[in-house]
Amino acid sequence: MSELPQTPTMRLDGRRALVAGASSGIGFACAAALAEAGAEVTLAARNAERLDEAVTAIREAGHAASGLTLDIADVEAVGETVARAGPYDILVNSAGLGRHSPALETTPADFDTVCAINLRGAYFLAQTVAKGLIEAGKPGSLITISSQMGHVGGVDRAVYCATKHAVEGFTKAMAMEWGKDGIRVNTIAPTFIRTPMTEAIFAQPDKVRWIEEKIRLGRVGEAGDIMGAVLYLASDLSVMVTGTSLRVDGGWTAG
Repeated sequence: MSELPQTPTMRLDGRRALVAGASSGIGFACAAALAEAGAEVTLAARNAERLDEAVTAIREAGHAASGLTLDIADVEAVGETVARAGPYDILVNSAGLGRHSPALETTPADFDTVCAINLRGAYFLAQTVAKGLIEAGKPGSLITISSQMGHVGGVDRAVYCATKHAVEGFTKAMAMEWGKDGIRVNTIAPTFIRTPMTEAIFAQPDKVRWIEEKIRLGRVGEAGDIMGAVLYLASDLSVMVTGTSLRVDGGWTAG
């Protein structure tokens, strides 16, 4: 009888991970998942106080974690800091921003602010981590938290959709370029997730009803719903997956 194929492991022992936007919400959940799987996780965020609380929580659970105060909109500073601290085997970029309004009311200031984090910051953070891996001759997994809005449109979300569609585009291009170096590049595209950033939305009953009608599984997402997806893309379970988007959207974009 033939030998059984061996399932790759989702363990991340011996690997270093950088999680940006890790002080709360999706980023914190991703950092916790990677740390529980054995990775040495560096949590990065702008708010130093909340970052310290997040690092402490992961350490108190018995896992390896450290903090790095970063604003990914400051591309030059991030490049220098991450280059010194790296190389990182895994990147999860969960830093993001939304300033929603009707497209006719978009201001240049809001457009530039959202693009600076969601697109420009995300692009150059991925570039910096990839450079470190290539210089070290190491493979790696780069993951950006995109959105279901990177695949569809949304009322009052023209700028946000533009940035997330752009993230999906550069992810495909980077995957094509860096595949020869063993670097995989993917996105996770969540639906509406209950986090501190979305509190204002979930405080509006009409918006909640609209969201629940669009999500085929009948409920809004929680940060924990992303943890399995990030483990899959970070680990050897997805060793042949690159240039794609894993939609954790409860069926929103299926219809």
